[in-house]
This record gives sequence, C-alpha cells and structure tokens, in this order.
Amino acid sequence: MATIDSYETKTLGKLWRVRYRTPEGKQTMERGFKTKRDATLWMNNLEVAKSKGEFVSSTAGRVTFGDMSERWLDSRIDLKPSTLSNYRHCLDKHVLPQWGNRQLSSISKPQVEAWVKLLSQDLSPTSVRLPFNTLGAVLKYAIAENRLSKNACDGVKVPKIVHRRHGYLSHEQVDALAEHCEDYGDVVLFLAYTGLRWGEMAALKVQSLNMLKRRIDVSEAVAEVGGRVVWGTPKNHEPRSVPFPPFLAELLAARCERKGREDLVFTAPDGGVLRGNNFRKRVFNDAIKAMRAADPSAAIVTPHDLRHTAASLAISAGANVKAIQRMLGHKDAAMTLNTYADLFEDDLDQVADALDVARRKQM
Repeated sequence: MATIDSYETKTLGKLWRVRYRTPEGKQTMERGFKTKRDATLWMNNLEVAKSKGEFVSSTAGRVTFGDMSERWLDSRIDLKPSTLSNYRHCLDKHVLPQWGNRQLSSISKPQVEAWVKLLSQDLSPTSVRLPFNTLGAVLKYAIAENRLSKNACDGVKVPKIVHRRHGYLSHEQVDALAEHCEDYGDVVLFLAYTGLRWGEMAALKVQSLNMLKRRIDVSEAVAEVGGRVVWGTPKNHEPRSVPFPPFLAELLAARCERKGREDLVFTAPDGGVLRGNNFRKRVFNDAIKAMRAADPSAAIVTPHDLRHTAASLAISAGANVKAIQRMLGHKDAAMTLNTYADLFEDDLDQVADALDVARRKQM
C-alpha cells in the first residue's frame, strides 16, 4: 500500500511525497507535491491504474520519441518494404524534426493539435494524415511497451479529406491510349481490363498465366524502394485469381513467346522489371497528351487510374460488387462500394424500377 509523508527543502519549504511499490514489487517514490491533497489525489490515481493494469512509472516516459520510433519501426515485420520506406521517409521529413528529441511523457494533446494545424498550412489533408497517423502509431506502441498511459493523438481533429472523382476511360479511349503507347499498348489494355496494380502486373511471370481458363495467378508484386526493385506479396498479402477477357489472350501469348516459366511477362526495353516511373516518363505521359489532343473530353489518368477504369468497365458490363471486389483484391465488398460509389448510382434507379414492376404485378 502506498504511503504519504512530508519532507523539508531549503528553497521550497515543506513538500509531500508518495512512497509506493511498482507492480513488479520495486520500492520507489514520487516527490514534489506542494500539498498533501495533491499527493493523495496522485496516490489514488496510482492505485486505480495499478488495479487496471495501466500503471506506468514516472521514469518510463522519459525515453525520447526518436528512440521509441526506431523500436517501433524495427517491430513492424508485418509491413511490406515499400510501406516501411514510406514510414521512414515520413518520420525523417515531418515527425522527428518536431518530436524526435522530446520525451514521450512531455507530448501533450494541445501540442499535437498545434502541430497538425502547422502541417495543414503547407500540406494537403491527405498528406497531413500520414505524419499524424505515424506519430499516433508510435505513441500507441509506447503504451503497449508500458511507457505511456495515454495517446496524445487521441481525439485530435485532422483536416477532412475531400475525395476527388476517379478518372475513367471509355473502351474507345482505352484503345486510343493503347495505340499511342505503341509497343507498350498491351500494358494499357491489360491494366484497363484486369484491374491489377502496377506492381502486380510488373511481377507477373509466364507461369502465372493460365491461358486455357483465362486466369491470372496474382501472388507476387514488385515495388521501387529507394531506387531499388523489391519483391514481395500483393497488397494485404492476399493472393487472388483474376480473369482476363478473350481478346487479351493473343496479346499475352505474344508476350510469352519463347520465354521460360520463370520469365517476366512484361519487361522493360532492357529485359528487366518494367518500372512505373520510367514508363510514365518515357511512354505514358506523352501518350496521354496525344490522346487528349484528339479527345479533350478524355480524363487525365495515371497508370494506376487504369485500375479504376477496369472497375468502371466491369460495372458497366453488369458485374456485381462481389466480383469486382475479388478482381481488384479489395479486403471486402464495403471497400469496393465506398471506392466506386459513384459508379453504382445507376443501380439505385434500377432498384426503384424493379420495385415498381414488382408492385404492379401484385396489384
């Protein structure tokens, strides 16, 4: 049981202290209370925290945020190399300059709110989220490590993200873009009609294609991390089987001609991995300009946006939400609905019409 007693100091006079044992049985104390009432309040809170298993010693939070962030990064063996690289960059650029030398226990909610406001002056709402979430993740890890009792990010408001409408291309516009990409037109057609992510497409090997069943085994992905190509698993680490339409079979067969099972289907001019940044600079950006010069109504898209085009074309063809989810590799159908809610607006009219027809049949 904790006890309270007083002691004398030369400069401040009489002060109070709480003697107590940690959950591990170590005898320690907390000093510097100006009144017995303050000491009693602290002691009562201490006993409540110990009973709930939420006790944090007064010295535990003295570790710096910088040290804790390194421990947090080292613990994230569940993350893909590209994601770790993004966290590393975010910490170095935005988070550590503000919090790196601060003791964990000194970081308060008002200070975090002021920091978010400062970030919002120069960054978009989306760009503010990553450093804020990174700060919160490290503090959450510190709580799990029994270094903190609460997270200073909890309850902090961040700027609301206004989602832009995805850019979608029609069948005709996809064909035009593919034509302007010349030798890499099949890459555009493949992405626009399968919905694969760039890294998944670039990692495809000949053995990943089942030409008879027209299925793609998506089990690997490549990413560029610090200028290096890193191999890993698809997003969410979930392999999936994706169908491709018959007209792609001939194009894929041509890509696989005279290649071994372990060879890449799509390659760079030198035969290596087809890198997204190089593709955009050398091929895609000029192709977009040429396409829109002939058709100004065409959306300005990126290679990743061809994934959205795939969803749009599939929905227009009558595919249901569950099928779209499986094709794109979304975690659940709710994510698909949230991402492409604008594409399902026509379905609402169909529901209303179907209800009207059903009612008339019963009347």
